[in-house]
Amino acid sequence: MIKYWWLLLPLAALLGYLTRSYRQRLAYKFQNRGEVLVRRAITKYLSTNSWHLLNNITLKIDDTTTQIDHILVSRYGIFVIETKHYTGWIFGEERAKQWTQVVYGNKYPFQNPLHQNYKHIKAVQELLDFLPPEQIVGLVVFTGEAEFKTNKPSSVHSLQSLISHLTNLNEELLTENRMQFCVGRLECNRLALTQETDVEHQENLQARKN
Repeated sequence: MIKYWWLLLPLAALLGYLTRSYRQRLAYKFQNRGEVLVRRAITKYLSTNSWHLLNNITLKIDDTTTQIDHILVSRYGIFVIETKHYTGWIFGEERAKQWTQVVYGNKYPFQNPLHQNYKHIKAVQELLDFLPPEQIVGLVVFTGEAEFKTNKPSSVHSLQSLISHLTNLNEELLTENRMQFCVGRLECNRLALTQETDVEHQENLQARKN
């Protein structure tokens, strides 16, 4: 037993800070433009005392993986955020399998991001199984200059409306200790941020399509 164990506390705190700092810098390397904009806005406008943002999280689900743009842990719940950096016109219904982006008359179908994010939400709910499922909420954020030509679902936001929505929440659901426990479990179960992890995830996606 170390006689002066309390002298190690500052060293442990420094090591924890350096580890988090390294992971954050590495996460930024893997983020696209839209994800960077969401990260910057949340960091700028939301108090760190009530919010904790995790970026680019890859979780194991059975024999496959799922990749989540952002998980925002807060006193007001857990927010699983899918980011789309699109331009042009967007056509999409809440229950449709595919939505459509139209740019200069050209149509580009893409998977309904609400359906895409549903898998992410279920993965987080499974991992944070000590929380009521309704405290884990999915949000989709369009960060580019895309304009919706159909009714926008309530859980779909622009960057500005995302910040407005989050800052207007006032019902506290999680204590600070419970927040820290959620962050700890997510950090312990996320896969390492490496090129190999990203390649494995893409291969899993292709396998599911096939």
